[in-house]
Amino acid sequence: MADDLGYGDVGFHGSTQINTPYLDDLAASGIVFEKGYVSAPVCAPSRAGFITGRNQVSFGFDNNLAASQPGFDPEFGGLPVDVPTVPRLLQIAGYRTGLVGKWHLGEHTQFHPLNRGFDDFWGLLAGARTYYDTPQSPSRTIQSNYTDDPKITYLTDDMTREAVRFIERNKDNPFYLFLSYTAPHSPMEALDEDLALYSHIEDEGRRIYAAMVHRMDVGIGKVIKAVDDLNIRENTLVVFLSDNGGPNDQNYSINPPLNGQKGILLEGGIRVPFVISWPGTLAKGKTYPHSITSLDLAPTFLNLAGETPPENLDGTDLMPYLLADRWDQVPNPELLWRFTISASIQRGNWKLLRLPDRTPMLYNLSEDISEQQNLADRFPQKVDTLLRTLGLWDVRMPHPLFLEGAIWKERQLDLYDNDYPLTQPE
Repeated sequence: MADDLGYGDVGFHGSTQINTPYLDDLAASGIVFEKGYVSAPVCAPSRAGFITGRNQVSFGFDNNLAASQPGFDPEFGGLPVDVPTVPRLLQIAGYRTGLVGKWHLGEHTQFHPLNRGFDDFWGLLAGARTYYDTPQSPSRTIQSNYTDDPKITYLTDDMTREAVRFIERNKDNPFYLFLSYTAPHSPMEALDEDLALYSHIEDEGRRIYAAMVHRMDVGIGKVIKAVDDLNIRENTLVVFLSDNGGPNDQNYSINPPLNGQKGILLEGGIRVPFVISWPGTLAKGKTYPHSITSLDLAPTFLNLAGETPPENLDGTDLMPYLLADRWDQVPNPELLWRFTISASIQRGNWKLLRLPDRTPMLYNLSEDISEQQNLADRFPQKVDTLLRTLGLWDVRMPHPLFLEGAIWKERQLDLYDNDYPLTQPE
């Protein structure tokens, strides 16, 4: 899982500035999901949905984790302890489970990765930190339960190293590895050798970002090579995705041809680079035509492991749909989102957005992937139908367990009015 990676910043989505040969190879070895979505446009809620297979608003995880606001109990500031996680259920199925990298699902003891289903943990509890070995707060300090010397050189390389070591330790066991890179999330810090590769990019911020993506791509190549070298590639399902869309205003990412960015429910905030690869079982070099979501991964993983998924999961087991003779079947006829001030519903090619300061917006994504033509006035009945479905779902959701500071609501609203690059740079 990448962190804050732009939809348009990988080769298999047509990047003209950033080379991602190892991710492109992974895409060629499997299936690319051009309509691959996450369940929230920011880090922590998206990860809460991914790790549980439930839409995170259904258990009160509607905000990004932040300092506790007045009136809220900080002891509830994390992934609720009564919600099962994929790694915990895979432990029951006999899998060795490991997390390398970013957690961002709670810093109190009850939320710690080792108490939520992971056997091994090397990483940080918070959402980001520097990429070099500098003093950090406790939640940003690298922790590990299997080594007394969690060495820091350049953080992306270090995460790659620990992921490879986990695979090597468990080559003879069934295992689940969540490699949760912080790249290319800010702070913007890159290796000199990688910056040299992108010296032709004039904008310094964009140059640093490109170098950070490059280093992550190299790391992913090393991880796949480790699986290949151990002769377990055809028995290993590999998934790559970003936790949300690229934040143009923070790390110089871009999301073309999508409108929007991290933090909002336009396509650029929730549609992400998404690949599933399983040579010998799934098709190679194909692009899947239907919408999928990160919530689908939990039931997919659990069924493959022989563990019955909980009945209240919101995702769909993708395996039956990915077989060659089932591509005409639609795994997710309807998708729903809510994030703080905004909510959205996608039904087929139609998408409705609801915001607090304007009338609903309606787009036909099959004809307008960049969400430039609001069709709400032309199709009022469709607006009414979708808005009613969205509203009835919304009111059934529980109250949030915690809130971000109120300032973020205004900032998110402003992001809906920004202009975003819809084409690749020259």
